Amino acid sequence: MSYVIGVDCGTSGTKTVLFDEKGTVVASRTIEYPMYQPKNGYAEQEPSDWADAMIGTIKAVMSQSGVRKEDVKGIGISGQMHGLVMLDKENKVLRRSIIWCDQRTAAEVDQMNNIVGRERLVEITANPALTGWTAAKILWVKNNEPDIFSKVAHILLPKDYLRFILTGEYATEVSDASGMQLLDVPNRKWSDELLSAFEIDRNWLGKVYESCEITGTLTRKMADELGLCEGTVVVGGAGDNAAAAVGTGVVEDGKAFTTIGTSGVVFAHTSDISIDKQGRVHTCCAAVPNAWHVMGVTQGAGLSLKWFRDNFCMSEKETAKLMGVDEYYLMDKAAEKVPVGANRLLYLPYLMGERTPHLDADARGVFFGLSAIHTRCDMLRAVMEGVTYSLRDCVEVFREMNVNVNDMMACGGGGSSPLWRSMLADLYNCDVKTAASKEGPALGVGILACVGAGLYSSVEEACGQIVRTDKVQSPNSENVPEYEKYYQLYREIYPALKQSFKKLALM
Repeated sequence: MSYVIGVDCGTSGTKTVLFDEKGTVVASRTIEYPMYQPKNGYAEQEPSDWADAMIGTIKAVMSQSGVRKEDVKGIGISGQMHGLVMLDKENKVLRRSIIWCDQRTAAEVDQMNNIVGRERLVEITANPALTGWTAAKILWVKNNEPDIFSKVAHILLPKDYLRFILTGEYATEVSDASGMQLLDVPNRKWSDELLSAFEIDRNWLGKVYESCEITGTLTRKMADELGLCEGTVVVGGAGDNAAAAVGTGVVEDGKAFTTIGTSGVVFAHTSDISIDKQGRVHTCCAAVPNAWHVMGVTQGAGLSLKWFRDNFCMSEKETAKLMGVDEYYLMDKAAEKVPVGANRLLYLPYLMGERTPHLDADARGVFFGLSAIHTRCDMLRAVMEGVTYSLRDCVEVFREMNVNVNDMMACGGGGSSPLWRSMLADLYNCDVKTAASKEGPALGVGILACVGAGLYSSVEEACGQIVRTDKVQSPNSENVPEYEKYYQLYREIYPALKQSFKKLALM
């Protein structure tokens, strides 16, 4: 039996999983680390924490598994996207990494648009300039920390710094590089035009690979420390969402996944590049060679339900403790008793502004149609339905881009709710499935490692053999037209309130 290692470098911790060639989990370990917020809106982490966590977790899974090191054929790395790691010519980290959720770069976003032009930036990178993405962070260091910037010799993404630790190679791959806003996304290579415009030395950036290609091999020093063989292949890996797509089998046209975590993500595969000129959704290179993905984000998905729970569901919290069950399970049961449409009550989940499809930081949450007949349970169901309408908005943008979805996977905490899955199935009007494996990104890069090591001939073949479906929720033919009626009304509310949101923000 052959084995592969999947490393997932997240924001709260790094998780490493040892899989056999069929995708079965053999051993797993997570090590957590802190995030630093020196100022409001700042978010940073120490790259050394990621490296220590990766080394610690790999050693742990090898130790607890009893697997022979000769049988481990490859390593794949997934990571939080958009983070900035700067090294000097001696490969020393110059400053803490500015990570994905950092929002300090508003002036640099304006600078990027002024230098290149918003439309041209979208043409090249498939996305508008964004505060959380890497290019703006590089410019921020240039503008605010010139002494540090003058010493830069290499720029890496978080997972690519871990690759450097393992292999000594400066490399990246297309899915994660897409989130730097320096990549020519349609042509899957660095953009000389942007590098010149932003005065970024091309030699600072690693070679760009496809996600399943071999980017280097384990050095003797690291092999000895980890208990692995020198020369073990390390593949490109992927950014976290692209890795999750592989781990859930979303590697062919028509396939997509919905994640309901704090925010909500709808992610669809496409073999033809499609760019939304309005910048409502992100287009990036997929972890499948010569393919892309589109991704819509709704800010207040699971956050809306958590907000409602924390403020209005004290009885469910207390009862859940007594029964030894999850409070969200009891909330599901309460919402199930309410009919489709929540007795004519609609909810806009814009607690934190919105990204898809409105790109409006001033948008706010709304209960629409609230009357004296409504109960707490009606409001609870309206919150869940409102989040689902918002996720359907993402799919509608995909359809405008000729990216059609007929096979949907559900992930994240919300995906474990049978009621929420039924709402998704009814509003998407297609089956909504869950994956048998819950490893997501770690499994995805494990699959990429299997391909790079030659255990499978393609990502699609590997997913066909490894990814399995657990539950399937089909749409209810009676609910579909009823939900469609409420969804179309939902779509009318934001445009009617848009100017009022702006006035409120100025008060």
